[in-house]
Amino acid sequence: MPRLPALHGLRVLDLTRVLAGPWCTQNLADLGADVIKIEHPGRGDDTRGWGPPYLRDGQGEDTSEAAYYLSMNRNKRSVALDFTTESGRALVREMAASCDILVENYKVGGLAKYGLDYESLRALNPRLIYCSITGFGQDGPYAARPGYDFMIQGMGGLMSITGERDDLPGGGPQKAGVAVVDVMTGMYATVAILAAVLERQRSGEGQQLDIALLDCEVAMLANQPLNYLTSGQAPRRAGNAHQNVVPYQVFAASDGHLIVAVGNDSQYRAYCEAIGRAELGTDARFATNSQRIVNRDALIPELEAVMRTRPRDTWLAALAEAGVPSGPINDIAQVFADPHVVHRGLARTLAHPLAGTAPTVASPLRLSATPVEYRKAPPLLGEDTDAVLAEWLGIDGAGVARLREEGTLR
Repeated sequence: MPRLPALHGLRVLDLTRVLAGPWCTQNLADLGADVIKIEHPGRGDDTRGWGPPYLRDGQGEDTSEAAYYLSMNRNKRSVALDFTTESGRALVREMAASCDILVENYKVGGLAKYGLDYESLRALNPRLIYCSITGFGQDGPYAARPGYDFMIQGMGGLMSITGERDDLPGGGPQKAGVAVVDVMTGMYATVAILAAVLERQRSGEGQQLDIALLDCEVAMLANQPLNYLTSGQAPRRAGNAHQNVVPYQVFAASDGHLIVAVGNDSQYRAYCEAIGRAELGTDARFATNSQRIVNRDALIPELEAVMRTRPRDTWLAALAEAGVPSGPINDIAQVFADPHVVHRGLARTLAHPLAGTAPTVASPLRLSATPVEYRKAPPLLGEDTDAVLAEWLGIDGAGVARLREEGTLR
């Protein structure tokens, strides 16, 4: 017998915009939660206008929906509501009283003046799980500051280890090619929310979750903070090389580039045999990874000279046969043409009221019994206002019309 989606029955009030918060709430929506996105009636989520590119209609004309917005608002419903008005605040408070989870990314204390802070809403709904996403957290010397992905990548150390070495052409700090701090913050927030849902089953009580971009950025550096904390030496940029594993980097072939990711000593020996330099696999200077790190400057030029002698795809075939991890450097178009990506169904389409269909990238969350459902394209601004107010609050058409006349709703 088919099972309901994993988070079926959970109600989520989404007071977020841009990326970190919407990324979190899209995860919850993908897993079956009913996510209601509360948006300003006039402008909606900021990212609706972050184009071009925009979704195009059947005549090839731009619609109002930016690709950026489409990337993180699937499976949600949109309510266009102005909670700076008294009646708007009352509606949000009433919705919060009956929902399970609220996610917001306003500045610290920003919702208190509307009576939409955690303490105010907990008084109405002690079971509420209230997730606050900010740049620097709810306390500390930077708590009141705005925090954005780019600046956090710099402040949290990521840019100090990203980019080419300072002593090589093009050296210097570099941000990641996508807002990885926002994305990882959204993922950490999702984990925290699901943990709080499980804990609530035991205690019957909700709680506030304090998720900060800076905290998440420092945590996601993984081994690099420990490289510093154990040695006292701050890691530096290494370009496309790895500080702790050799060889684990980009090599130039005769017609392009490829990645070789040797993970252990047996793979290293297999790699040396595959490139016709078996003696480098048994050389005492390079036999173990620790020795290869110490003697990196002697080893890498030897490998680079060999790798330049043959085409990229020839090397990739030889290394695959030898069981050595390797791969090409694809652009995004090549990614979606890759046969494995096609097989996994990572590019999908959803019905869309303005364009007929809209593209989306599949969720990586694969559950065998309760799979992600692609129910709904990212909503138009306010398209679900009437339905949600009827379902959640029992407000009929006349009541909605009055709220529109007052300016509370779009």
